[in-house]
Amino acid sequence: MTSSTFLPLLRELSGTYQAFEIYSSAHVRSLGLTPAQFDIIATLGNTPGMTAGELGEKTLITKGTLTGVVDRLVDKKLVRRVAMPSDGRCQIIQLTAQGEKIFARIFPEHLAHMERAFARLSQKELNGMTESLRRLRGVLADAHSRRSS
Repeated sequence: MTSSTFLPLLRELSGTYQAFEIYSSAHVRSLGLTPAQFDIIATLGNTPGMTAGELGEKTLITKGTLTGVVDRLVDKKLVRRVAMPSDGRCQIIQLTAQGEKIFARIFPEHLAHMERAFARLSQKELNGMTESLRRLRGVLADAHSRRSS
């Protein structure tokens, strides 16, 4: 592979991610949440809750940032921390009843917002992009695991 084919791919991947974030974040902010707050609420939705470690892995929010975002969601009474029954030293982060209501309202609304942007693509294009991104994720994960071992 040459840099003449590789660098344009990296630029396009980065630009696509930035465009996705701009489009998504603007809508999330219109719902009264930050993107990180939305990410946590969406991840906790329809679950019994998660530890901070699990939540961090699923959202890719760093531990330091996660604590502050969860604190703000606790202040808004959208999430709560409860002691894990099997280990009182460990806490589970859960949506409150108010948080569940917010999730039930904003998640479908945001999903519909995102679908409107993708509506200009054919099913064949969507399937192809999904497969290409799945393959790219696998290649990157494999490269990371080989480097880590």
